[in-house]
Amino acid sequence: MRVALVHYAATPIVGGVESVIAAHARLMAADGHEVRIVAGRGGTHESASGGPSIGGPGSQPASPVVVAVPLVDPVHERVVAIQLELSAGRVSDSFEALVAELRGELASALAGADVVIAHNVCSLSLNLALTAALRELLDDASSRGGPRFVLWHHDLAATQPDYRTGLHDGRPWSLLREAWPGVRQVVVSQRRREELAGLTGLSLEAISVVPNGIDIGRAWGLAPRANALRARVAERGVELLVLVPARITPRKNIELALEIVAALRRAGSPAGLIVTGPVDPHRPGERVYLERLLQLRAGLGLDDVAWLLAIEPDGPVPDELVDDLFRMADLLLMPSRDEGFGLPVLEAGASRLPIACSDLPTLRELAGEDALYFGIDDDPTVIAARIRSWLDADPAWRLARRVRLEYAWEHIYRSHVAPLLD
Repeated sequence: MRVALVHYAATPIVGGVESVIAAHARLMAADGHEVRIVAGRGGTHESASGGPSIGGPGSQPASPVVVAVPLVDPVHERVVAIQLELSAGRVSDSFEALVAELRGELASALAGADVVIAHNVCSLSLNLALTAALRELLDDASSRGGPRFVLWHHDLAATQPDYRTGLHDGRPWSLLREAWPGVRQVVVSQRRREELAGLTGLSLEAISVVPNGIDIGRAWGLAPRANALRARVAERGVELLVLVPARITPRKNIELALEIVAALRRAGSPAGLIVTGPVDPHRPGERVYLERLLQLRAGLGLDDVAWLLAIEPDGPVPDELVDDLFRMADLLLMPSRDEGFGLPVLEAGASRLPIACSDLPTLRELAGEDALYFGIDDDPTVIAARIRSWLDADPAWRLARRVRLEYAWEHIYRSHVAPLLD
């Protein structure tokens, strides 16, 4: 699809809506769509008349571009002057002239688009000439055939005290309270959905809710290798990531970790496992132990969700990747038979990562009452059930899990944004 996103500004201008549009544009482009952002400020601008076209069928997907239409910007001096008149309730010839000029510039900037997504510009009163120009383009598209329009409402001037004092009866102000014909209406929350329905008379079912998201990799500050691993974990449907930061040696009891993860999965928790440590090339017994672990992994059906980084093709695991894994994981698991100290307990504490570990004096000395302990001979099914109950009782963990699963931008795009383009 050829998609045009319209807003007052684009990144690097700082703003919540600007960052949302940037995420949408990036994900749409990665999905093969041709994307441009039409804005008054921001980005590396191309002129509306001389910029690259959105492209025709068969053209190769490209990175999003920003097309500058200066009169879209609410702080443009001509827009500011007319907005002052409108705030006083006056609709002058200058307003009508600006609408006509904007309509022409927007027609050029949007030429060839299959879908036009207007963010906030049809629900806020910051540039009513822009709102009116878009409405005229919509009416023209309806009669002659043209792009589909999606009106995306983050804020509603008609329901917010900061804006209501500048609104009056009749056009153009009424455009902010009308159900525009033939468009897809999108809001960012259930509250906005109820407000828009009350303003326009639309049914709740006619208004889609698409929440904003979060860039998990950026929030965690993940390096590229960790981010790639995070993507693999997500592709496998893992919702409970267990970290074992240990060398592959028998005293680390990694077979119990595999059994616990398998038990979690049998109980309905889509768990996965990452073991970070290497195999000592000078101790043949550890290579034999690795082979036993691989056989056990296969027997438990965990080949796709249990990663032993020592045998991954990316080479040795640097400390920076391990640090990232402490941010990515849901649980530190230490099923060791013996520990001289237990440094991962401190690293998990520094990362606010829940800890489940074998009941060893050295680990109790560090974690105290702030870890879940189990015996190394306990039934893995029992250990798994205790771990899940313990995590479910932690509100911070529950919220973190829900954010990661439901509000990561990749999920928001697949579940909510991509269907709007079909």
